[in-house]
Amino acid sequence: MTSASLPVVRRVFAALVALLAAVLLLPVTAQAQDANIAARLLVEGPVAKGGETRIAIEFSPKSAEWHGYWSNPGDAGLGMQVEWDLPAGVTIGDFHYPPPQTLLIGGLMNHVFEGDYAVVAPLRVASDAAVDGPFELIGKAFYLACTDKICVPQEARLRAVVGFGAGEQDSRFAAFQSALAAPLDQPARFTVEGDNLRIAIPLPASLDVGAPHVFVGTRELVRYAAPQRFARAGDVLVAEIPLAEGVAMPASLSGIVRLGDGTGLQFEGAPGTVPTGGEPIRMGSDLPPWWALLGAALLGGLILNIMPCVFPILSLKALSLAKAGGSEASARKDALAYTAGVVLACLALGGLLLVLRASGEAVGWAFQLQEPGVVVALFLLAVALTANFLGAFEIPGMAITGGGASGRGSFATGLLAAFVATPCTGPFMAAALGAALVLPWPLALGLFAALGLGIALPFLLVGFVPAIRRRLPKPGKWMETFRRWMALPMGLTALALGWLVWRIGGWNWLAIVVTLGALVVAMLVQAGRAQRASRPALLYGLSLAATAAFALLVIPEPTPPAAQADMLDSQPFSEAALAKARAENRPVFLYFTADWCLTCKVNESVAIETEASAQALDGADAAVLRGDWTRRDPAITAFLTQQGVAGVPLYLWYAPGANAPQRLPQVLTPQVLPELATASAQPDDSSR
Repeated sequence: MTSASLPVVRRVFAALVALLAAVLLLPVTAQAQDANIAARLLVEGPVAKGGETRIAIEFSPKSAEWHGYWSNPGDAGLGMQVEWDLPAGVTIGDFHYPPPQTLLIGGLMNHVFEGDYAVVAPLRVASDAAVDGPFELIGKAFYLACTDKICVPQEARLRAVVGFGAGEQDSRFAAFQSALAAPLDQPARFTVEGDNLRIAIPLPASLDVGAPHVFVGTRELVRYAAPQRFARAGDVLVAEIPLAEGVAMPASLSGIVRLGDGTGLQFEGAPGTVPTGGEPIRMGSDLPPWWALLGAALLGGLILNIMPCVFPILSLKALSLAKAGGSEASARKDALAYTAGVVLACLALGGLLLVLRASGEAVGWAFQLQEPGVVVALFLLAVALTANFLGAFEIPGMAITGGGASGRGSFATGLLAAFVATPCTGPFMAAALGAALVLPWPLALGLFAALGLGIALPFLLVGFVPAIRRRLPKPGKWMETFRRWMALPMGLTALALGWLVWRIGGWNWLAIVVTLGALVVAMLVQAGRAQRASRPALLYGLSLAATAAFALLVIPEPTPPAAQADMLDSQPFSEAALAKARAENRPVFLYFTADWCLTCKVNESVAIETEASAQALDGADAAVLRGDWTRRDPAITAFLTQQGVAGVPLYLWYAPGANAPQRLPQVLTPQVLPELATASAQPDDSSR
């Protein structure tokens, strides 16, 4: 053999050795064929000195019930660990993971992988590595395989041969790579505010993030099972995650944000400024079609007409139109003026709500009632309307004793009807108003307009359908009696608002407000006398407005009375309390209420604060959490937004071990809570 042929022989020999090694040392799976999750080591392709390739560990559960874990497994579980036996000069970097899934069991949040998945890491060979040809990788992987009922530690012996020089690439790595969480090219920023970790993740505003979830890489930094809140601030996705107890602000942060379509992005972050405000992201299910939301808003507004604060105004307005008689054109004009007032008021309130939320204010529907000054103004308004119904004075456009309807009076009455209707959130309204908080503003304003149209619809029909007007009773003395009877529900509304004033500020504050109300009534009575004597009443009106404005400016800040124990022994809502109760694997009844919410108070008296509900919940060892939204509470507002609603009431039932709560209807029956509690108290044979 000539010396010239030696290089050729060596190359052939090396190729044969590599081929033999590839055949004999194929990647092997876990230590036993009956492994619950098998693991095998793969190499993308050959590598030269000073070069780099990639390796992957591919995991394959033996059935769909088994799952593996992310590097930070969450509240329970175990992340993968690998022990390598490598030649000198060969190193393996950190493994990169696909975006995991969340698994909530018994109030504990785990970060898991279901089905086949692979993790990928770089393999580097130094220029002075002690390898001159194909070499073997040997390692042991320690990980956990779990079902919903059992966890089994796994140990897999990993082995593969790394080719040397040039060669073909394993095509499977393209699929592995596409499943990984892609790294962001810009750093994230994070800060700690109160009990929350806030992260600013750079994402283009054009990217649809769906319902995201952040997986934080640092263990025991956040409460994994606590709800996460998200908002859009331009090209930044802002995440707010409750911190674990007693943790300090970390020096750095890493993790994966999983988007609604299942893809993920890997981020690295450093302390910095995180934007406030922004547009909250709804975390519930997909929104219904816009036309369905319009119908819900319309029906919700229609139902508001039977509320005790709106019904008297609507009734007297319709009767004033019937008494006025007049042409059909006049009736339609009056109905349109009333409708315009209602719709404009709803658009104004809805537009203000959207502007405040966009500026970072944590507000929801009926937000104005969380301000004591507005409650006092409503109380005085209810007192004034009660005096009007009793005949103390007249409101143009509502009067049934004199000149009848007018366009300006009808418009003002529409504004009034919409304003006094805002304390209520009835059936059909929750979904529509919740969607309005996340829809583009033109579509959101369309929903508020539909709500106003629903409130105005009965009177609009009276004005445009002559057959309805003909069916109204003929004018007579009975109308004055009916008007005085309408003072009863409006007076009850005033009493309810007086009770709300007491709930907000206590007895001293109520005494001040009642004194102011008495002064208002006295001025209105004098104005009524001037009206009946055909004397100008404008001076009385100006004096009344000046007195009310001055009183609202100088009235002291209210001091709420001490909280009273309830029949259910409920605890104040907080995300920490909710996470703690769910971690104890107890059923949880969570309800949000407000003292100004009529529907809430009816439900509490009929279905919640009852002996049957209390006994059933106590027998099921259920935790009861109560979110009081009477005064503004940013934490409650954020939670309501996350649930896709804009106001109260909201009733949620968390069954033990359930991944998501069951949303109860807004109108509860006495049997709802006892039936849920009884079902939760019964043993579940399937879990044994």
